[in-house]
Amino acid sequence: MTAPDVLPPAQLPRRRVKVAFVGSHGVGKTTLCFDVAAQLKRRDVSVDIVREVARRCPLPINEATTLDAQLWILHTQIAEEIEATATYDAVICDRSVLDNYAYLVARLGRRPELEALVAHWVRGYDTLFKVPVLEAPAFDGKRAVSPTFQLEIDGIIDALIADYGVPVVQLDPVNRSGWTATALAALGVAMQPQQIDLFVPQ
Repeated sequence: MTAPDVLPPAQLPRRRVKVAFVGSHGVGKTTLCFDVAAQLKRRDVSVDIVREVARRCPLPINEATTLDAQLWILHTQIAEEIEATATYDAVICDRSVLDNYAYLVARLGRRPELEALVAHWVRGYDTLFKVPVLEAPAFDGKRAVSPTFQLEIDGIIDALIADYGVPVVQLDPVNRSGWTATALAALGVAMQPQQIDLFVPQ
């Protein structure tokens, strides 16, 4: 009798997944990225976080941004996503091309030469999670603290989502403590990892 032509679970080919948390600054995206990544690691999923590239931009950002700064951010985001998805089964992005583009739109208007790139790339995420604004941003040494600017970016993000027609999971503003579970459920992952039965009958 020949063994069935089935690979052991550890050798089964895996489908790589890329998700992004989008939203204005100071809304909790980074914390969510690390929470979701930690839950996936507990399930032996190889995971990487594409961290917010704007924090490493050598050029002005926020209200004083320039076209060169936003081009650096946009293309660095894409490059780091390509690198991460080539290696890891799950890639969690702290921002997407869409909300990075929103900062460019806020100060420089929509750019026809970039619209096709953004519209194409934003469809490469398996899931986008929109993180709502709940409070004014706190000073962190890098991002703007103006509540007006924060809400302006949030509105532009919503407008771009509508214009591009991309599906988005809207996180519930009244259930912040449940955001991680919502994200995991959208990815088809239970909040609690499966328990191993240590007491197997002999």
